Amino acid sequence: MKRRVIAVYGGAAVVLAGLITAIPVAANAGSADAEGTSAAAGKLKWTDCATEDYPDLQCSKVRVPLDYKKTDGKKITIALSRVQHTASKSQGPLLVNPGGPGGSGLTLAGFVAKSLPKKVASQYDVIGFDPRGVGKSEPALDCQPGSFDPVRPDSVPRNAKDEKANIDRAQDFAKACGKKHGKLLRHINTVNAVKDMDRIRAAVGSKKINYFGYSYGTYLGAVYAKIFPDRVRRAVLDSIVDPDGVWYEDNISQDYAFEGRQKAFTAWVAKHDAEYKLGKDPEAVEKAWYKMRAALKKKPAGGTVGASELEDTFIPGGYFNGYWPDLATAFAAFVNDKDTAPIVEAYKAMGSVDAEGDNGYSIYTSVQCRDASWPRDWGTWHRDTEKVYEKAPFMAWNNAWYNAPCAFWPVKSQKALDVSNKKLPPVLLFQATDDAATPYEGGISMHRKLSGSRLVVEEGGGNHGITLGGSECLDKHLADYLATGKVPKGKSSGDADATCKALPDPEPLSPEKAKAAVPAPYGSQGGSDKAGELHRLVGNRG
Repeated sequence: MKRRVIAVYGGAAVVLAGLITAIPVAANAGSADAEGTSAAAGKLKWTDCATEDYPDLQCSKVRVPLDYKKTDGKKITIALSRVQHTASKSQGPLLVNPGGPGGSGLTLAGFVAKSLPKKVASQYDVIGFDPRGVGKSEPALDCQPGSFDPVRPDSVPRNAKDEKANIDRAQDFAKACGKKHGKLLRHINTVNAVKDMDRIRAAVGSKKINYFGYSYGTYLGAVYAKIFPDRVRRAVLDSIVDPDGVWYEDNISQDYAFEGRQKAFTAWVAKHDAEYKLGKDPEAVEKAWYKMRAALKKKPAGGTVGASELEDTFIPGGYFNGYWPDLATAFAAFVNDKDTAPIVEAYKAMGSVDAEGDNGYSIYTSVQCRDASWPRDWGTWHRDTEKVYEKAPFMAWNNAWYNAPCAFWPVKSQKALDVSNKKLPPVLLFQATDDAATPYEGGISMHRKLSGSRLVVEEGGGNHGITLGGSECLDKHLADYLATGKVPKGKSSGDADATCKALPDPEPLSPEKAKAAVPAPYGSQGGSDKAGELHRLVGNRG
């Protein structure tokens, strides 16, 4: 799930709204359907769009129907990227998605092709895409630029006036989206994104796809498999959305899980008290953090970082522990030296994603608000969030406001799809036990719903997006599967078919880097370079 694609899930989401009939899945959905989603293969024109990091990247685009009930009507454009196979024999297209909803997959194709073993990557055409409405796909949604401009009202309401200020923000965003994109919104959802994926399959001339998705991308892949089961050759789902909670319940679950990751962060800071001097007791560190929050509420740092922006800055730490050294350095500078500059820099690097651009958030809300029912009575949101806040205050209200436009969305919601499936080849699942953005239970639920699937668990891992991030154990399972279809034989421990040990937490910044007190964007100082690169693509509120 997403806040953005540092992007795949960073805050929690909540779900509610009026019901309409679910889009039906025909019994023979795997065959060419009446809506024409199995378009005849066409020749795509690929052009060079290489970057310094990904020199083999090519780009193209495919036209798809805006409305799959009117396939001869208005068309929209889906942007594509590709790293072409170089082996003498190809295993076909490998579609990749970083999550969100709202994450761009164009760069991810280059990352996956570069990060897999060369012998494996060379056998696939690794294809990234911007789902409908995202990034370079046209039209791209941009509901209300400036919605996240600092300083926002404090996320935690102390009275009715405080709460109304945030309700008004949510209502204004929903109204703006309806006014600007009203004719598009009913067509922005996961099912239509899946049908676009099938148009990509047809356009590259393949009978089946291979698929690799992170975070929300796991739900996207599961829905594709439900509608087109006989078009799935292999599928990898990493950091798995709970299909039983789409989307309101899933995001409440996130609140509790992020509380746990924030406590893991404060425990790590306490462990390194010699460097940070914020207390040897995790509770003392936590108390210092909330004291910092209260101070920034009264006087925002640099005129940009108030209480809500501080939460935005530290939420990414729940996605990836590689951010912890930068966050702790900024935290210590504020508390010990009364220096606000590092907190401002940390916000710019890690917390200002939504303030910098509206497209990701516009798609996030458009897809989630349309996909499944959300409460339309604000009293339900208030009661549920207050209940969560009692035990998990770190992200409860911030996350509620992030998803609050769904209470006022101008388009009716659909009924979430049941992704249960007995028609697939073995699907390979990856899940960390302490993942906050997609809690562990989601992996178990998906494992049970996808008959014959195999679950690889990272024991003690808390990061979101775990393959291709530096774990040799996890990456071997991934490479073996993509190379030959090999999956773990059976139960290793509990619900897991195989387990891997989590990578160690990062070490504090060196004295020189700590003295500079300028956080590197997206945790590039923590963890391996490979992990930092991954989490620039997959992660926050995605």
